[in-house]
Amino acid sequence: MEPDDWTAFRQRAQQTLDRALDRLEQAGTGRVWSPVPENVDAQLDRALVDAPLAADSVDAALASLLPYGVGNTHPRFLGWVHGSGTPFGLLPAIIEASINANCGGRDHVGLRVEHALTRWVAEQFRFPESASGLVVTGTSMATVVAMKVARDAALDFASREAGIDGSKLVAYTSAEAHACNARALDILGLGTSALRKIPVNDAFRMDLSALRAAIDQDRAAGLVPFAIIGTAGTVNTGAIDELDGVADVADEEGIWFHVDGAFAASGILSEVVAPRLRGIERAHSIAFDFHKWLHVNYDSGFVLVRDEVLHRRAFSTRPEYLKATERGLAAGNPWPVEYGPELSRGFRALKVWAHIAEFGPERLGAAISENCYLVRTLAALVDEAASFERLAPVETSICCFRYVVDGLSEAELDALNEEIVVRLQETGVAAPSTTKVKGKLAIRANITNHRTREADLHVLLDAIRDIAPQALERIRHV
Repeated sequence: MEPDDWTAFRQRAQQTLDRALDRLEQAGTGRVWSPVPENVDAQLDRALVDAPLAADSVDAALASLLPYGVGNTHPRFLGWVHGSGTPFGLLPAIIEASINANCGGRDHVGLRVEHALTRWVAEQFRFPESASGLVVTGTSMATVVAMKVARDAALDFASREAGIDGSKLVAYTSAEAHACNARALDILGLGTSALRKIPVNDAFRMDLSALRAAIDQDRAAGLVPFAIIGTAGTVNTGAIDELDGVADVADEEGIWFHVDGAFAASGILSEVVAPRLRGIERAHSIAFDFHKWLHVNYDSGFVLVRDEVLHRRAFSTRPEYLKATERGLAAGNPWPVEYGPELSRGFRALKVWAHIAEFGPERLGAAISENCYLVRTLAALVDEAASFERLAPVETSICCFRYVVDGLSEAELDALNEEIVVRLQETGVAAPSTTKVKGKLAIRANITNHRTREADLHVLLDAIRDIAPQALERIRHV
């Protein structure tokens, strides 16, 4: 499978790189999102049926895919919480592909890069030097890892062999927390009903009085509270729980304190966000993504665990064929497979390490602060306009609002704003998402995009005003 002609292959590779760079250089132009056309869809199956294809056919097929991503490289992609990546991300990706390392274990540079990155992350969150960490696909997997450590520690690690039947373990998180937390308990055999969803206050932060009451109630019922999950950046509004207060409860109750910091934990580098993360340094574990607010290319999440010994006890298994040695390729112990479920894992740490080396924490933090400024600008524009209503406070990167028309019922306003968002996406002008805030459907604009500028906010709001009459007409005739 080596090239027959290395010179020709170099030219081919350069052409592919140029196409990718052309697309990124023009990321701020054109449509935000474009649906995949039928001819492109059809070629995906046809290429496999007709394989092997000629080199120029493969290259043409690859080039045809470039316009049809999710749109998150565009400055007016404002939906969900996606990072926007950087052109620089192409460079470590090339090196990663060239090395093609399995970073589950063995003694090679991939593990050294990940160790260095873990030390850097621990320092940012003021964790001890002995803390352990692992680069994973994202916060969903990071949460599974962290919750397994918490579960096993609560059961004195007997669960690794005996299972968890009759454990009666329960955990707690905000009613605004991400679904990955409940999914983690499901995967770990505890069931989603083991996760107590604690009400929030007017700032959409977990109500600590309600948290204490829930713990007391569960203990009285003979259940075993084992983890509290604080949220740094809720999915609906971007709120940050009062982490210091959550840590106090966890300390008082002797419970594992985990922080779901999927996007806002990265704000530890921002002078705007960092003060709101006070208490995160007290966590037993943190899960977050580099591919969101730090703009590392997908996918790149991280789990950080304060106690390396507990972390390793939750996962380490070294059968004879993975026996540790002091010298040779089987050295470099302990291996990453001893801190998570994957033995086969790519060199994800390289792109993260290279990204930080390229841009530095100050520049990355400044980009986060700029996003916060833009979100507040959007909130001010919404507040100034009679046709818009803001539905939640702005704390981090998210502004929730809706377009309003006098005389419409709540159900009609929900339908109108849903239609507006779909039309924004279909026209390619902008791509916000929707959510529900206190029962009302909101246009949810999230800015975790280093390419977004204030002018893009005006384009968004003007487009909503332009689209609204046609959207209203449609819902009245449905």
